[in-house]
Amino acid sequence: MELTTLFYLSLILLSGLIFGRAVKLLKLPNVTGYLLAGLILGPYCLKIFTVDLVTSFELISEMALAFIAFSIGAEFKISYLKKLGSTSVVIAIFAALLASVFVTLSLIIIGVEFEIALLLGAIASATAPAATVMVIKQYNAKGPVSEMLLSVVAIDDAVALILFGLSMAVVNSMTNPGEASMTMSVIMPVVEIIGSFVVGVILGILFKIPLKYFRKDSNRLIITTGFVFLASSIASMLGLSPLLLCMSMGAVVVNIVGSAKSIFSLADRVTPPLYLMFFVVSGAGLDITILPKVGLIGFMYIITRFLGKVLGSYAGAIITKAPETVKKYLGFTLIPQAGVAIGLSLLASQKLPAYAATIRTVVLAATFIYELVGPVLTKISLKKAGEITE
Repeated sequence: MELTTLFYLSLILLSGLIFGRAVKLLKLPNVTGYLLAGLILGPYCLKIFTVDLVTSFELISEMALAFIAFSIGAEFKISYLKKLGSTSVVIAIFAALLASVFVTLSLIIIGVEFEIALLLGAIASATAPAATVMVIKQYNAKGPVSEMLLSVVAIDDAVALILFGLSMAVVNSMTNPGEASMTMSVIMPVVEIIGSFVVGVILGILFKIPLKYFRKDSNRLIITTGFVFLASSIASMLGLSPLLLCMSMGAVVVNIVGSAKSIFSLADRVTPPLYLMFFVVSGAGLDITILPKVGLIGFMYIITRFLGKVLGSYAGAIITKAPETVKKYLGFTLIPQAGVAIGLSLLASQKLPAYAATIRTVVLAATFIYELVGPVLTKISLKKAGEITE
């Protein structure tokens, strides 16, 4: 008897639900249980989910990340940004830069080739918003750290893309001096970021038109889902960033649509199964067999990135005179790393195959550890900041 796709989808949902409840007994966030469910049932443990099956579910990841980015865009309400000022931008830049610098320098010190150190340093700047958003939603966290966190992770991806583009330009010019213009290599990531924001703004404006004619919640939910999927697909087709494009569309919607609050509330009602499936599938894709191969390079990457995020966030908070809780705890919530980092590592591997094995192994091993430890650190930090009452 051949098992169908629907069977696997039901298994993903039910196993995630069970593991989510199990880890709750240990006072851990649900997302940790979802990741563990995927890891245990995945191709590297019980092998119930095969590698091909996990790959075939990439569409789930695309849909979930599109909705996550859209919901992060809701944090960019102009009235809120005016109150916040430049704080989140400064903190995001410092956290990304220090993580990148710490990783690069530490790897060079232990004898890693400059090209590998530079690329891994750039990838280290990225932070995964998905796990962070899930923890905030689960515990209904409210306060300065939670608000700042959502803004910082949104800006973080733009900073990571720029740093990676610059690093790729340097490495390309060193390995293939006559092949590509360094200027063009630097310009391309900037074009990607600007293009993502411009298209996102256009879609955000267009989003408002059908809302005039469809006022029932069910119809508005269909409009929202359609536009989120459209934004993500356009980004992929044009070679833009789906995260930045969906985020900018959400930012426009929250500022120009009078009923924006109900729009985002509708989306929140239907996304839990999608998010659960995304994390179970992500857990299934974590290859535990690579952990012994990482060695000193992986250890230095994991530790120095952690220090860079924490100290960079602290420095940015001091400079901007952010609230005391933001200074103390924000950095510990910026640890999760997944989709963007893996995507950048894949891009680096494709363009520089000589370094592919090292880069992919280190980033995947770090992702495995960060995705399991990160949500727990986020919960602990928000609790210490007094923003979670549980």
